Amino acid sequence: QVQLVESGGGLVQAGGSLRLSCAASGSIFRFNVMGWYRQAPGKQRELVASIATGGTPHYVDFVKGRFTISRDNAKNTVSLQMISLKPDDTAVYYCWLSQHGIAYWGQGTQVTVSS
Repeated sequence: QVQLVESGGGLVQAGGSLRLSCAASGSIFRFNVMGWYRQAPGKQRELVASIATGGTPHYVDFVKGRFTISRDNAKNTVSLQMISLKPDDTAVYYCWLSQHGIAYWGQGTQVTVSS
């Protein structure tokens, strides 16, 4: 089993910044993909960014230039640096890890951007 624990969420004004972090533990294979999804009330969960072991970060278009994903393979952590936050970024952000066809999810951390 794999456990994922997020931290760093909170309340911020529009234009502000937050950094989300996720620590993975358990049976983690050498090659995997980690990333971040988010889900706002009444909306479907959507991918924000992902990064494979030794791979190039991938971002969805609506966060390019504002969010930066990074990972530390030795520590099995992944972070999401978010700047220029908008009210539309308000959501529960979930850490995600996929390996050998199995996906694991964190409990989620709330990000609220006020206008």
